[in-house]
Amino acid sequence: MEHCDGEIPAKRPKLSDGGEGGSEDCLSALPEDLLIQIILKLRDVAVAAQTMSHLPPCSMSLTSLLSSRWRRLWRLLPRLSFPSPSDPQRIRLVLESHDAPALRYLKVSVLDGTPDSLAPWLPIAARRLSGSLCLINSVIQKGSEDTAGERGAFELPCFENTTKIWLDLGPLGVSMPSSGVFTKLTHLCLVRVHLHGPCRLGEAVSSPRCPYLRRLTVHSAWGVGNFTIHSESLKQLKLTNLHGLQQLTVIAPALILLNVNCFAKRSSNNQPVANISAPHLEFLDWRDVYDPRFTKFGNIENLKWLHASSFLVYGQYAKRINSYCVRLLQFFEIIQSLRLKLVYLRVSSSLCELCHRCVNMDSKLRNYP
Repeated sequence: MEHCDGEIPAKRPKLSDGGEGGSEDCLSALPEDLLIQIILKLRDVAVAAQTMSHLPPCSMSLTSLLSSRWRRLWRLLPRLSFPSPSDPQRIRLVLESHDAPALRYLKVSVLDGTPDSLAPWLPIAARRLSGSLCLINSVIQKGSEDTAGERGAFELPCFENTTKIWLDLGPLGVSMPSSGVFTKLTHLCLVRVHLHGPCRLGEAVSSPRCPYLRRLTVHSAWGVGNFTIHSESLKQLKLTNLHGLQQLTVIAPALILLNVNCFAKRSSNNQPVANISAPHLEFLDWRDVYDPRFTKFGNIENLKWLHASSFLVYGQYAKRINSYCVRLLQFFEIIQSLRLKLVYLRVSSSLCELCHRCVNMDSKLRNYP
């Protein structure tokens, strides 16, 4: 077909249909590093366990139509992702067959995980991984989190070369490794974790075993009665919903940000104790009750931002609840930025109607001759 200027466009080269008699397609002629980058752009391409059984995922199916050369490229991928539900034996086969110089990212999603479903592949991942680990355990039927230990617990291997770890375990219990050093770990996030002994969490994340840890987040955790961390490298610490926490000790000379919301259920018979030593702290998010008899802050002279607990504008318990917030504000003489949430309790419709009648009655009495 001719253009309007009379020129005949050059014919496009045809890609082979991937059959045995077809010639090599143009994409397969690209350098291997570039082919790997193309595959990484496709979703779920790293479900390599499917390839092991000659049932490639849809994106691998499409690439395999071009050339059989694509079928082995998954072994060189620096990122692997296994969506739920994942077969633990296939994950093991993939990790054992992985030939990339480094595994930079590993994400595994399991359904109703058990210690037996993690045992085949987790130790291999600990040896191979040099980047980030994301492990998510989902449950079909949500039950009481307090009885989660009935599903058993596994021991987390020591990931010596891993830089970031994210664990969302649901009802699955976990115990920290009793030996080994996380020599490169900088970020650790534990969500919905049921911790078991004998190694305590604070011991595992302190400087002797996590010398380069900078960010630690623990959200919705059970089995942490005493949390003591002594870290020379920690910059950010976020602790929320640590059920049953009785004693908190933080010694972190380099700490800049601290977020604590763990002691909301304290009572006269249950008085948790907190000792915070962070001389370089700049951002404090303390939405817990504060009693100077049980909560001790060290020398904090660089604080710039404070987020205190909620302040009741009125109500039956306003005076008692607000006393914690007032004491915290009185502790810091100078604050550059303060975030305070004012709470207006909802008034019932019957009370509103009673107030309205009283106002009308008062108006009538004033106008009475």
